[in-house]
Amino acid sequence: MKLIYNYAIALLLGVGILATSCSLDVDPRQSIDANGALNTPDGLEAALNSVYARLRAESNYGRDLLAMADALADVGRTTSNSGRLIQENNNQPNAHFTAGFWANSYFAINEANLILDQIARGVTGASNAQLARWEGEAKFLRALYYFDLVKAYAYMPTAVYQPGVTDEGGVPMPLEGSITSDIAFTRNSPRATVAQNYDQIYADLNSAIERLGVSSRSGSQYASVGAAQALLSRVALYRGDWATAVSASTAALASSAGTVLGGEDYVAGWRSSIHPESMFEVRIQLAAEALGVNVSLQSSYTALLNLDNKNAQGGWGDFIPSPQVLGFFGLSQVLVAEGADPANNNNWTVTNNDDIRGQLYTTGNTVRGAGRQIECIKFISKNGFAYGDNIPVIRKSEMHLNRAEANFQLGNTAEALAELNAFKALRGLEAVNLSGDAILEEILLERFKEFAFEGQRFFDLKRYGRNIDKTSYLAASNFLPFDDFKILPPIPQREVDGNVNLNQNRGY
Repeated sequence: MKLIYNYAIALLLGVGILATSCSLDVDPRQSIDANGALNTPDGLEAALNSVYARLRAESNYGRDLLAMADALADVGRTTSNSGRLIQENNNQPNAHFTAGFWANSYFAINEANLILDQIARGVTGASNAQLARWEGEAKFLRALYYFDLVKAYAYMPTAVYQPGVTDEGGVPMPLEGSITSDIAFTRNSPRATVAQNYDQIYADLNSAIERLGVSSRSGSQYASVGAAQALLSRVALYRGDWATAVSASTAALASSAGTVLGGEDYVAGWRSSIHPESMFEVRIQLAAEALGVNVSLQSSYTALLNLDNKNAQGGWGDFIPSPQVLGFFGLSQVLVAEGADPANNNNWTVTNNDDIRGQLYTTGNTVRGAGRQIECIKFISKNGFAYGDNIPVIRKSEMHLNRAEANFQLGNTAEALAELNAFKALRGLEAVNLSGDAILEEILLERFKEFAFEGQRFFDLKRYGRNIDKTSYLAASNFLPFDDFKILPPIPQREVDGNVNLNQNRGY
């Protein structure tokens, strides 16, 4: 049974559509009979919330699109505290984005497709404003899921490994929902081209911008015009469509979604349950929705339970900064006072340079035998319960770096340098006077520093066709050239076996 659809069949053949609430608290496993459910405002609202809820999965933004992506890149190293992320950090074959990521994403896409199909048919008792909002949110979410899939499973338009490649493409792109097993089993969608994937993502986002301009919900956990413009900016950057990246990031910066923060306000933003910079975030409202002590972002990044008592047992601290990241911020362990008891983890902190982002790192503890490492604390019980931080998907500061990079690529070097220096000032850094490719390298360096432990570094390296070099802090074998097949993950084998039109990525 093909994983693209088998979960979708379970959704609508007997177990039905998620319902009972119009908040994002809804558990997608709670279901009602699908007969007519989408033809009511409450049923459609609940189904839409299920599409949002699936973003919380470990395989998606719950962990892997941040922690696993950074482990694949050169952001940090694993500690062996729990044994997680070690193979990914060593770029071993098949240690990559998982079958769960593929299945959960296509399940959500099928839900979005079913919602859009129903909107086209009409929803009894719905207002025009409701229809516009539902369509806008569903298309934003479908665009996000497809973008996450194609950026992972395919090469970027800006950097394609060509020699000898005849079998790569984008990802399958069904645009209609499956509600019967016959449809699911006989569709056998092939891989669309990468260009077709990006064209559809553009179309969905532009439509979302138009429809959400008619009606939208407040709150960064929901799609909005600003969030759609921001996502379009990122998609255009990955596509190498520099003019669109500039215009979309400019529109996103002018929107009311999120607030660019600088100085101490930036650090404080990471201590807020809802990050003020979030243009769109995955919301975790209840402790029951948290992924827990094993695989949450908090547990992946730090052994601390909270910042009040560093001796309290928390998570595993599986993934910690590389020496290069430590160097970015001048981080090293230091006792808070001469003569302080070194056995008390509360007596340890880190040194910092002028870069304000260094305050997002501190020393962990030795409770799990972790050896007290320097850890990232962007995610650490900000919602009032452990292991359940809200997850920023797009922060407004990114728009400045997107626009700077795109302007450089368009030849607008003065504008690119000015924006880069304005961004540096927000992080407490002095302006630089650069020219030529040095401007681009400095922009990419700021992206590295800004989005460490947020999952962007792997894709930045991938879209520029760059090697992943960890030899300075791991082993001589930890060098992954861009032309290595392990840059791409395997498509789940059950998908390939069950779909005669679906080709596997090379090397698997």
